[in-house]
Amino acid sequence: MSGKKAPRQVAFPLNRAFTFVESGPVLLISTRHKGKSNLMTVSCHASMGFEPTLGICLGPWNFSYAALVGTGECVVAVPPADLLTQVVEIGNCSGETMDKFSVFQLTPQPAQEVQAPLVAECLCNLECRLVNRKLADEYNFFVLQGVRAWRNPSPPDGRSFHAVGDGTFILDGEVVDLRRKMTKWQDCI
Repeated sequence: MSGKKAPRQVAFPLNRAFTFVESGPVLLISTRHKGKSNLMTVSCHASMGFEPTLGICLGPWNFSYAALVGTGECVVAVPPADLLTQVVEIGNCSGETMDKFSVFQLTPQPAQEVQAPLVAECLCNLECRLVNRKLADEYNFFVLQGVRAWRNPSPPDGRSFHAVGDGTFILDGEVVDLRRKMTKWQDCI
């Protein structure tokens, strides 16, 4: 050590510790079930592989839960920072009683592999199939496999945002390019 005194760790409430590792970015989950499209906001998710495979937490109290279980498919969309307020509001209401695409002035676009719509205004959309729900009953955790990916080539704001877990958000900022140092992954650059 450099002789600098290390800071002392202090206790933190365990029931708020999820804010240390809240994953990013905030996502919109698009579903279509029984002729009705819906959106929900999700900040609790995990990247599980390069295929791409991801896990999301979604409980039976959410209207989208029945759609995901019933159809086995969805679209995972990454909204841009300029939609932050709308995305929070989407998470504060139920699609059971409203058409969220219409209310929040978002544009559904047809997907190719799933019935759920893409969200045109988002930075990217990933059509997904539900591949594992073994942890759903105990942890409300679903594993999704991407089957087709889409990217918005010219979003007005290319930044995503991340939930801290306490009602605050972090907007993407400076990009640091260290590709030249990624010697193990040169074929991906």
